[in-house]
Amino acid sequence: MTGAALKSARLNANLTQQEAASMLGLTQTYLSMLERGHRPVTSGLAVQATKVFNLPPTALPLEPEDSLVWSDEELKSDLGALGYPGFAYLRGKPRRNPAQLLFHALNQSDLDARVVEALPWLTCTYTDMDWEWLARNAKLNDRQNRLGFVVALAGELAKNASDTRRSKRLAEFRASMDRSRLVREDTLCHDSMTQAERKWLQQNRPPEAGHWNLLTDLNVKHLAYDSA
Repeated sequence: MTGAALKSARLNANLTQQEAASMLGLTQTYLSMLERGHRPVTSGLAVQATKVFNLPPTALPLEPEDSLVWSDEELKSDLGALGYPGFAYLRGKPRRNPAQLLFHALNQSDLDARVVEALPWLTCTYTDMDWEWLARNAKLNDRQNRLGFVVALAGELAKNASDTRRSKRLAEFRASMDRSRLVREDTLCHDSMTQAERKWLQQNRPPEAGHWNLLTDLNVKHLAYDSA
């Protein structure tokens, strides 16, 4: 979170600097320096500001990827906190930025299938994610095909729900990812599959998966939460 974003959040909450500083446990002088960019907004303060100003989960800080270690259970818990119906029983307060959660999941060699199925929902629900951050990290880790495929499925979800705004935003990002599509074949977080499975999927994967050079049979019809 930048100082400018902090100031914008305060103004949108109709709070004076003095009021906001008191709620954040800061002095007005220090908050003023933060808003003007004279001091960095720490991750801890960004999380606190998200709560104080009632900001969406997409305002939560994006941590360096090499500092994160999540288990499948933690991923499920975070998805539940973000509202995913499949893990509603784990619902709590959001702790992770949806963009961070999406990329971290896509960057795994092997992932619980139930978590993989949640990713198109996550992408469709939080279309205000930091797409530049996502694209940059996907390219740095050669995960653009995985991200592009999930975005394509999310676009189908938005279209089926007649959500024009989300559908347009996702179509724009899909087109952007398509320009950096990799030729080499990959899986959708299932690198441990057998050679027999790989051979079968090469012949039977959905057209969208083939376009993104992914070995997966996932499509919108498999997603229980699709409204179509």
